[in-house]
Amino acid sequence: MRKGFFKILICISISGYAQVKTDSIQSIKLDEIILNPLRHEQPKRKLAQQIESISKTSIEFQNVPTIADVLANSGKLTVQKSQQGGGSPVIRGFEASRVLLVVDGVRMNNLIYRSGHLQNSITVDRNMLEKVDVLFGPSSTLYGSDALGGAVYFQTKAARLLSQTDHKKISGSAISNYSSVNESKSVHVDVNVAGKKWAGLSSASMNDWGDLKMGRQRNGSNAYFGERLFYVVTNNGLDQQVANNDKYLQKFSGYKQYDFMQKVLFQASSSLSHGLNLQYSTTSDIPRYDRLTDVSANGDLRSAEWNYGPQKRFLAVYKMAKDQLFRQTKMNIHLSYQNIEESRINRNFGSQNRNSRTEKVSVLGFSADFNSKINRGILTYGVDVYRDDLNSSAFQENIITGATSDLDTRYPDGQNSSLRAEGFVSYAASFNPELSYSLSARAGYSILKSEMDTNFLNLPFTAIEQRNTTYSGAFGLVNNATKNIKLSFNLASAYRVPNIDDLSKIFESTPGILIVPNEQIKPEKSVTADLGITIWNQRRFQFENVFYITKLYDPIRLDTFGFNGQNTIEYEGQTSVVYANQNQGKGHITGFMSVIKAEIFKSVLFEGTFNFTQGSIRNADGRAPLDHIAPLYGKVSLTYQSKKVMVEGYLLYNGKKDLKDYSPSGEDNLQYAPANGAPSWQTYNLKTALSIIKNTTIFSGVENILDIQYRTFSSGINAPGRNFYVGAKYVF
Repeated sequence: MRKGFFKILICISISGYAQVKTDSIQSIKLDEIILNPLRHEQPKRKLAQQIESISKTSIEFQNVPTIADVLANSGKLTVQKSQQGGGSPVIRGFEASRVLLVVDGVRMNNLIYRSGHLQNSITVDRNMLEKVDVLFGPSSTLYGSDALGGAVYFQTKAARLLSQTDHKKISGSAISNYSSVNESKSVHVDVNVAGKKWAGLSSASMNDWGDLKMGRQRNGSNAYFGERLFYVVTNNGLDQQVANNDKYLQKFSGYKQYDFMQKVLFQASSSLSHGLNLQYSTTSDIPRYDRLTDVSANGDLRSAEWNYGPQKRFLAVYKMAKDQLFRQTKMNIHLSYQNIEESRINRNFGSQNRNSRTEKVSVLGFSADFNSKINRGILTYGVDVYRDDLNSSAFQENIITGATSDLDTRYPDGQNSSLRAEGFVSYAASFNPELSYSLSARAGYSILKSEMDTNFLNLPFTAIEQRNTTYSGAFGLVNNATKNIKLSFNLASAYRVPNIDDLSKIFESTPGILIVPNEQIKPEKSVTADLGITIWNQRRFQFENVFYITKLYDPIRLDTFGFNGQNTIEYEGQTSVVYANQNQGKGHITGFMSVIKAEIFKSVLFEGTFNFTQGSIRNADGRAPLDHIAPLYGKVSLTYQSKKVMVEGYLLYNGKKDLKDYSPSGEDNLQYAPANGAPSWQTYNLKTALSIIKNTTIFSGVENILDIQYRTFSSGINAPGRNFYVGAKYVF
């Protein structure tokens, strides 16, 4: 690693940066105020929970395709991908439905968020973000169910009044990018119209990502892996497997995405504001790349088609903020509506029948929180209510005749709904200038109902109903022992209530494995203890270390299951082993994360991150590795910046995942890994930005300079090879 780091130093060249001031060196401080994800203002110096932030400047400078790639490039968490149009964040060994996604105060997780791998994060447009905050560790007292490993809070840009735009009535920006590794083209425009009391912000992004090229160079002494040797073409309804002229081109991995946002702000008075926030995201079909590479028993590719249909997300939020509701009390109210549509379209090689399954989810939400100053502390309290409804449909179409017929749905095809109503309270205060503490709690009630109108599998029941009382709590203690040392301790619990995906889906997880409903699942719970030690010297040096241990109770895991007295079922033309989600034993996760930042010279910042996680589960079968536990990983970077200059050279690295460390549940996707497990890898990258004309920024760089061929842990598609990119931003 040391040798690789010096290669970065040699590669660095100086280029220019635009007039937007960067935040990298300024981030060496603990007086930064964390607001939105905490629901109240709190300086980072007094936070017991670990929170890492990614600014708008950093997001723009990284110039990566999606927000999932922004998270991965931070070196502070990992991201799994089953296809190019994917990105499932992993925090402290938790992934998918065990990590909560929040956008502008509204939870994105809904009743069909699955426990395996998710691509929903990419529906948040990276170009419309003001900031991303990653909350590490249990966050249920803040946001409720699902935040076992942590939460990712997306904060979008705000509409600005005349007083906030230097009295410019119309302002905005335009951004365009091109990347060679997938011949991608993207365009973004946002326009702010400002008045004294009214403001509006309009935003649109269009992205076209072509097929992704993998690296061509062998990863150290490891064998080549994941090359695309064959693919399927269909002519006049006849499938044919053909050789790929370029085995490094991951054929049928490209897709398109369109994102829109409209915000309106009305400042009724100095203490009262009303806001409307509309967001819409949609895509073309997104090829499920890992499934397109599956091979059947006869050696041919198993699927002729396997796509996620257009992934659509609509969000409407009305927000009212009152600064002086009554004596030293602030109020925020959110009324939200979400409409989400996702679908799966697949057809086996040689078959004339195309299967289409569609899920439509609508979510109504109400959230109110209040902040009151009491003595030397802040009391935060409020309620969250969410109602989710699901409609699941399916049909089969003959690609030759166009005839359609009924097909079993992924989720029950009757009425499916969930309701969560919860209240929370927290208090943060100081014993003295050096010692502060926080106490928080949440309690509520959840109801889930699911009905099966038709019964393709002869289920022993036609309806599922669950009612659960939920609760969690947290205690934090922070001691700023000296001006240069911060000690923190945080003890927190979290919970995740089973959703429709846990309880009642019928789904072929991988070829030969069929998941069936199980109505006996209970909520899973966790308790985590964090110990943090931070050493810093004003703006020159910061060394943060966080050690954690998590106990997981009643974890929901996928395992073999007896269904109507049978262990196998005939499903879609083949015999499949029956699996179901079940509560099993106890889980144990330990790990630590270190972040070091040092201003080596004026305007030169060194930063390094290191993450290590270890997890296991103990059940009736003994002890086994826990799923979603990434191998050690991190980032080493050197950044130069001045008023108009910024350049970064960095190394991303990942350790080895041995076969013995893979979970037997199958969630780690061992079938998409090399024969000996996931090998270690590292990439070298160089990024610059140049200001050549007033208000104009030119971005350029090269990623994976050595063109290494590798695949991130549990992913089903190879990572990008050497990528040259160029972009431009114009501010008006």
